[in-house]
Amino acid sequence: MTVLASALDPASAEYAEHRQTMLDRLAELGTEQGKALAGGGEKYVARHRGRGKLLARERIELLLDPDTPFLELSPLAAWGSDYPVGASMVTGIGVVEGVECLITANDPTVRGGASNPWTLKKAFRAHEIGHANRLPSIHLVESGGADLPSQKEIFIPGGALFKHLTQSSAAGIPTIAVVFGNSTAGGAYVPGMSDHVIMVKERAKVFLGGPPLVKMATGEESDDESLGGAEMHARTSGLADHLAEDERDALRQARRVVSRLNWRKAYADPDPVSVAPPKYDEDELLGIVPGDLKKPFDPREVIARIVDGSDFDEFKPLYGSSLVTGWAALHGYPVGILANAQGVLFSEESQKAAQFIQLANQRDIPLLFLHNTTGYMVGKEYEQGGIIKHGAMMINAVSNSRVPHLSVLMGASYGAGHYGMCGRAYDPRFLFAWPSAKSAVMGPQQLAGVLSIVARASAAAKGQPYDDEADAGLRAMVEQQIEAESLPMFLSGRLYDDGVIDPRDTRTVLGLCLSAIHTAPYEGARGGFGVFRM
Repeated sequence: MTVLASALDPASAEYAEHRQTMLDRLAELGTEQGKALAGGGEKYVARHRGRGKLLARERIELLLDPDTPFLELSPLAAWGSDYPVGASMVTGIGVVEGVECLITANDPTVRGGASNPWTLKKAFRAHEIGHANRLPSIHLVESGGADLPSQKEIFIPGGALFKHLTQSSAAGIPTIAVVFGNSTAGGAYVPGMSDHVIMVKERAKVFLGGPPLVKMATGEESDDESLGGAEMHARTSGLADHLAEDERDALRQARRVVSRLNWRKAYADPDPVSVAPPKYDEDELLGIVPGDLKKPFDPREVIARIVDGSDFDEFKPLYGSSLVTGWAALHGYPVGILANAQGVLFSEESQKAAQFIQLANQRDIPLLFLHNTTGYMVGKEYEQGGIIKHGAMMINAVSNSRVPHLSVLMGASYGAGHYGMCGRAYDPRFLFAWPSAKSAVMGPQQLAGVLSIVARASAAAKGQPYDDEADAGLRAMVEQQIEAESLPMFLSGRLYDDGVIDPRDTRTVLGLCLSAIHTAPYEGARGGFGVFRM
């Protein structure tokens, strides 16, 4: 039998400690995510409602099929920056008329939905996901365009947004724009470059230059409606394909457009009736990862609570044992799993991973990377044993693999181990983090210690005395800085992941991702891995 046996004891004091630490971190996460949900705050939400308008998430809810999930992406974008958490936009994946779609919605309660630099990054990441997985995109538009004080960071890179829309259209991926209010300046090109356009009567305003700009540029007097109103675009310019009576009618019409796309997935979804749930309670995922990431944990306990039937065929279990590899199914989709066991990656683990990745590519099986690594092993013995070339072999395999990759940061994800386990720079289709995760070039204590050793050696080389008190202060400051910059909310704010998730939601989130991945055809690499140094 290949059903994993669990050694986790939910009655133990250790489990209770780990669980409470995770719950505390989830509470902190909820507070920060609440800032995105609050939009521009009570004053601007009330003003928006007073105009008879729906909020961004309400529009999404009415667009989606009833009782279907919405996988929100990058909800903490801009966290820790000078801009509001959420970056004045909601993005995610949801089901409309039975079709999985990428959805973006401007939040007009935040500076009128104006785009800031983080809005752009969030929109670009959403496009990457939609394009790679061939998801039709629906854009719920109400934006004043660029946040002008930050135009120097928006104008030049922002043009790529329109390029992305036309590239999706050229690739046969449908694009739909639903305009609820302002869509001005560069924002006018969103409906202009979409395949299907719906505008709300007496609400939508789409023009390259509003009446004040037209007055300044040409001296012409004009009003909003004749210059860019929905009826004008439906009757005169032809920009609007459909004229909606109100917001709800616009969303109804958007659903009708999707229903007529004749859209089909590349692969049939598994029969959910045939999918066996894990043998163990998903709630127990809260108590697996220690609060102190220096303490190891067995990733099989995680695997047992996310894969179908807790059934896992381990590959090379006796070789390179600090990396667990093997085959499973998740919501009926086959997956190959690489999960860090003891944190450090040695030569054996690296070679094992490279072989496993090649096998997954031969079989066209997506890969799931579960991170808890401090990086590749260092030291004279390991350098002489070839850790560089073996680590490079693993990174080579990850870099040139063509099957879809999913990554979840559960614990540490430090150094080149982050790369070998398919971190953000290696283009996983989706990457999520648990609140327990940390990622940096190395651990805070190690980094501070390295800087101290270098500074001490420099002083000795110059024949200068070394200030131990200043050194202690420097180490404490560096440790504090690196610790803060390693935390998942900091990293998620910079879009280094697609969201920080509750561990209990891991199976559901990965299932939604795997379903989206199977909208687009893919084929594993049958070679072309470059030169493996042996």
